[in-house]
Amino acid sequence: MDNFASIENKRRHQRVVSNFPVQYRNLRKAGVPSSGTVARNLSEGGVCFKASEFVSLACRLVLEISLPNSTKPVKAISKVAWIRKDASGDQYELGNQFLEITKEDKSAIMNFVNSTMNSSL
Repeated sequence: MDNFASIENKRRHQRVVSNFPVQYRNLRKAGVPSSGTVARNLSEGGVCFKASEFVSLACRLVLEISLPNSTKPVKAISKVAWIRKDASGDQYELGNQFLEITKEDKSAIMNFVNSTMNSSL
């Protein structure tokens, strides 16, 4: 079994494929501006996106996720749960687990995931 399959089996929450903006920065580097990227998938428990620089495992990130049809971004603090180098070799794919997120923002993610899953049936 490859690593991706084992990661898939460990997930507690249903993920949906996504393609919307994410801003992220290291929690411990307050003066450093956020980097922008695009979410690859999203669930109630976390988000996956690509980064152009290496981010260490267990690093805490401040995230702003711009959900479609939402007036303000969802904000969360996450932990990098896994990282792997992209096949192209110039980017990294990061799996993030949400650690701190408001009930309102978690609800917005749940609503997005549920509506996306229902519309794809």
